[in-house]
Amino acid sequence: MFRWYCVATLGALAMLLDYLVWLEETPFSTWMRESGPAFFSSLVFHSVAMGFVVGVHVATNLRILGVAPRVPLTLMRRFFSVLWVSLVVVSVSGVLLLAAYPAKGLTNPVFYFKLVAVLAALGITRALLRGCLRDPRYDDAPAPKKARWLAAASLLLWAAAVTAGRFLAYTHNMMMASHQY
Repeated sequence: MFRWYCVATLGALAMLLDYLVWLEETPFSTWMRESGPAFFSSLVFHSVAMGFVVGVHVATNLRILGVAPRVPLTLMRRFFSVLWVSLVVVSVSGVLLLAAYPAKGLTNPVFYFKLVAVLAALGITRALLRGCLRDPRYDDAPAPKKARWLAAASLLLWAAAVTAGRFLAYTHNMMMASHQY
């Protein structure tokens, strides 16, 4: 049983490496990797848009936690149009950066940790948008305890996602799949 598991695992790993080699040898991936303006502009867009995404979340979560109590909580929803546009920019630029070095990201557990942290934080945001951020009763009153717990969790998740994103530059197992053969 164990022998078959090892053979199957090695076969799956070989297929993954073959796919990553194919992906990184596509003309688009090569262009992204070798074109300074394409790679670095994607990196700049990703960084700036991530600043907007995280910034809106931090400001909103801090308001839910009681910072700046004179600012109406429902007013924070106005910033969400910036957040959604920035989220699209972050997603597109992230895919472009991943296309440049697919093996670097797709073989790194830190990459998946970052994705899970971002998705969990966005799930919390969705819950808050449907709850206390929509209810004008909390403009002057403290947010419900559940919302405060969610806001605190969201802050931790965004801190984890940003930290994981920075660690991606230094924690990769392989830079290029084609260099593994």
